[in-house]
Amino acid sequence: MPIIVNLDVMMAKRKISLNELSERVDLTLSNLSILKTGKAKAIRFSTLEAICKALDCQPGDILEYLNAEEKATDP
Repeated sequence: MPIIVNLDVMMAKRKISLNELSERVDLTLSNLSILKTGKAKAIRFSTLEAICKALDCQPGDILEYLNAEEKATDP
């Protein structure tokens, strides 16, 4: 999938656990884990907003677009 979720990177930078983030954004651990592992098919803007607020970051810090052509050339 060309959309990469860097939630784990931002969580590590902010030194916040999955449990703590789950409480702050009022999202279940399982749903947050699905998002963190990149297995989510969609994300609500309200959820993205809550995550950005909790982590003090921008949506672009969490979501990244990777062109399929760029991926094919990466070693």
